[in-house]
Amino acid sequence: MNYHIPHYRMSLTVGEHSVRHIRRIVRSLLDDWELAHLADALELGVSELVTNVVRHVPDRRCSLLVLRQAAGVRVEVADRYPQLPSTPGEMDPGSESGRGLALLDALVGKWGVTPWAGGGKTVWFECGEK
Repeated sequence: MNYHIPHYRMSLTVGEHSVRHIRRIVRSLLDDWELAHLADALELGVSELVTNVVRHVPDRRCSLLVLRQAAGVRVEVADRYPQLPSTPGEMDPGSESGRGLALLDALVGKWGVTPWAGGGKTVWFECGEK
């Protein structure tokens, strides 16, 4: 039996205005999948992950995967930069940046970082049906 898992994948070089366009893509996918009620959380989450690429990845190249799951959606943003993001528990309280992953942690069901053996990583989160 051949099963089709609804998903969207793209590879791109992101810039300052990319987040707005990617948010529109995510909202459109959620409308198509009849999951529009997850749009606010998913848009915020994908905005944070793509913004981190813009700010921290020197070549700004990444891939985005939005995957429909049985009970929600998984988003992955992967890049080849070896530096891992700081986790919310490692944040410096006086820092002016780094709060986005803490917000993501409070907002979504689960998230994480998967380092690659040769350098690079995938930062992902899942947002489920309520």
